[in-house]
Amino acid sequence: MPELYIGLMSGTSLDGIDAALVNFKDNKVQLVDFEYRPLSADIQNAIQRLSKPDALISLKEYGAMDARLGHLFADVVNTLLAKTDMPASSIKAIGSHGLTVYHAPEIRFPFSLQIGDPNVIAELTGITTVADFRRRDIAAKGQGAPLVPAFHQAVFQNPDEHRCIVNIGGIANITVLPKHQSTEVIGFDTGPGNTLMDLWIKLQRNLPYDKNGAWAKTGKIDHSLVELLKQDLYFKAPPPKSTGKEYFSLPWIYQYFDAFSYNAEDVQASLCFLTAITICDAIKQYAPNTERVLICGGGIHNAYLLELIQQQLECPVESTELYGLHPDHVEAMAFAWLARQTLNNLPGNLKEVTGAINSVILGGIYPGNKKGDIMSPE
Repeated sequence: MPELYIGLMSGTSLDGIDAALVNFKDNKVQLVDFEYRPLSADIQNAIQRLSKPDALISLKEYGAMDARLGHLFADVVNTLLAKTDMPASSIKAIGSHGLTVYHAPEIRFPFSLQIGDPNVIAELTGITTVADFRRRDIAAKGQGAPLVPAFHQAVFQNPDEHRCIVNIGGIANITVLPKHQSTEVIGFDTGPGNTLMDLWIKLQRNLPYDKNGAWAKTGKIDHSLVELLKQDLYFKAPPPKSTGKEYFSLPWIYQYFDAFSYNAEDVQASLCFLTAITICDAIKQYAPNTERVLICGGGIHNAYLLELIQQQLECPVESTELYGLHPDHVEAMAFAWLARQTLNNLPGNLKEVTGAINSVILGGIYPGNKKGDIMSPE
């Protein structure tokens, strides 16, 4: 019998919603099907308003967007079920990451806030929904992020080679996978992924992203400027650490240099190189024995970024697709896996990654409409 879960992910790039239908039969991980729904411009703009540091928004605006995203997530799930001709009753649970509007793990009372109401998802799909994964890790004195390294370990660790998984979304993170399973896995956010490049090209050319890094490639990397940006304390801080687009933002750029005194394409090239070099510096410092780097996340589609990363590393840099999982599907599949961990009363965090004092069962469970479906799966 199949053991089916759905994972939902909407990342810091704000491009859309990913839904992955995953079969965990015999403890193997198999993607059954995948659905993607882009976010409309008005939702993207509203989320950006909500996510600004010290944003002055009403609770009404916040609550309405939480509910609206819940409806969108549910609709994507129902579309995926119709596409695969799967009844809701065949799905054990949905794991929904939600959409992060603010991540603040370092303040006196730390928190991480995701929206996309799981009550709405559970009600409109009829499927038990597991959500709000990050806050239990933070309650255990962790960063609440990154959470995908536990899944990376489950699917990509190889006894024959040291690997490093690089997930490039709005923010970039790495997972260090030693070939010896007795050696602890570490992982952390290295800094900006696509977020600064996306913000700059939106400001300068009104485009949502730099396709293939083509615009950045027309510019000239200003290495002195990149070195200036690398002086930021985040890059120097040791792991465990995590960050978000509320930190790496346009104001972050402006505090370091007068961006408008440079050619716009040179700034883009330099921001692209900043992402590449901070990823590679992290690998060299914390995973010097790495024999293979596997890339997932939206950054895989930026050919210039991948070219810059490969230039900085001596080992092969490849797509996770060569190892069984399409790079666009990994994060959504990870949250299907995390939901399964939760329903099986198993921890979902790696305390060595997040800095939590304990391994903890993550998320809240929102029962669906089926009798008994809050019970652990068979």
